Amino acid sequence: MTLLLLQIAVIMLATLGCGWLALRLGQARVIGEIIGGILLGPSVFGRIAPHAWAGFFPQKSFASFDNLSTVGLVLFLFLIGSELDYEQLYHQRVTAAFASGMSILLPFAMGAALAHSLRIRFAPHGIGNIPFVLFLGISMSITAFPVLARILEERGLQSTRLGTTAILCAAVDDVVAWLLLALAMALIGAEGGPSSLPMRLIGLVVYVVVMVAVVRPLLQTLARRRKSNMLSFEVFGVALALTLFSSAATAAIGVHPLFGAFMAGVCFPRIEEWQVALRARLDMVVSVLLLPLFFALTGMRTRLDLLNGGAMWMWAGIVLLAAVIGKMGGASLAARYTGQSWRDAVALGALLNTRGLVELVVLNIAYNVGAFSPTLFTMMVVMALMTTMSTTPILNWIGVEDRRKERAVEFAAVTPARKAS
Repeated sequence: MTLLLLQIAVIMLATLGCGWLALRLGQARVIGEIIGGILLGPSVFGRIAPHAWAGFFPQKSFASFDNLSTVGLVLFLFLIGSELDYEQLYHQRVTAAFASGMSILLPFAMGAALAHSLRIRFAPHGIGNIPFVLFLGISMSITAFPVLARILEERGLQSTRLGTTAILCAAVDDVVAWLLLALAMALIGAEGGPSSLPMRLIGLVVYVVVMVAVVRPLLQTLARRRKSNMLSFEVFGVALALTLFSSAATAAIGVHPLFGAFMAGVCFPRIEEWQVALRARLDMVVSVLLLPLFFALTGMRTRLDLLNGGAMWMWAGIVLLAAVIGKMGGASLAARYTGQSWRDAVALGALLNTRGLVELVVLNIAYNVGAFSPTLFTMMVVMALMTTMSTTPILNWIGVEDRRKERAVEFAAVTPARKAS
C-alpha cells in the first residue's frame, strides 16, 4: 500500500506539472497530462533509469492502476453522457448528422483501407478481421468531445455558430463511436459475457431499449416530482449507483463497462442545477486523482522504442496522414457543402480532428482485448497526440479569432457606461 500511495502522488505531480506547462504553451491541459504519463513510462523514465523504473513501477502494480483508472473512466464517461444535449441535437439533427457523418465515414474508410496492411504487420495473433477493422476505424474517426469543448471554451467560441456546430458533430461522433465500440466488443466477446455472438448482440439491443425506453422516462418522472432544484446527497448517490449498475450490465453481456457509464449519463435528467452540481462534485476528483492514473497506464504501454526504424516511422506517418486527411477532409468538405466559408469549414475540420482522452480510452480498450499490438498501440497514441496538438496552431494559422480578448474589450467598454448611468 505504501508503494501504491507513493506512485499515485508522483503520477499526480507529473501530470499536474505537465498539464500546467501545456497551458502555458497554448495547448490543452490534456496534452500535457498525456505527455506526463509517457514521461513516467518505459519510453523515458524506463529508458533513463530502467532499474529504478522497474522497482518503482513493478508489473504487478499495473493491475491496481487498471482498476482505479477504470473507476475514474466510468465516472468520466457518465459526466460526458450527462452533458450531451440531445434536445438541441434533435432540433439540428440534419446538419449534425450530415457533417458528423462525413467526419466519421471518411476516416473510418481510410482506416478500413489500411486495415489489411496493418493487420498482417502489427495485429496480435488470433484477432479477427472484422473486429480489427472496427477498432481501427473507430480509432481513426473518433473526436475527443471533452477536449474539443475545452478548446472552444478557452477561445470563447462555444456560443458561436462554429462552436455550436462542432459540439453537435462531436456529440454525434461520440454516440456513433460508442455504439460501434459496443458492437466490436460484442464481436470479440472480451468482457467475459455470453460466448454466443447472437446472445451478446441481443443483450446489447435489450440493454439499450431498457435504458432509453424504461430507465430514462422513469428518471424524468422522478425528477419532475422533486421538491428542490438542488442535487441532494441521496440523488447524487442514486446517480452513481445507477452508473455502476449500468456499467456492470454492459460488462455482463460482453460489452465494455464504459458504454454502460455513457448510457447512464445520457439517461440522466437534464436539470441545469443537477448537471452543474454533478460536474462540480465529480470533475475535481476524477480529473486530478483518477484520470492521471489512466494517463500513467497509457504512458507505460506506449513504447516509443518499438518505433526503431525508418519503416516503423513510415507506417506511423501513414496512420497519422490517413487520420488527418479522413477526419479533417470529411468534416471540411461536408461543412463547405452546407454553405460555410472555407475558413469555417477548415476550422470545423481541425476541431473535429481533436482526439485526446477519448481516443486513448478506445486505444486502451483495443489493447486490453488483444486487438492492437504494443507497436500499433504506440503508433495510434502518437497519432492522437499529434492531431490534438495541431488543433490550436491550425486555428491560429487560418485566422480563427480568440473571442476572449474581444469579450474583454466589450466588457471594459460597457462597464464605465453602467457606472455612469
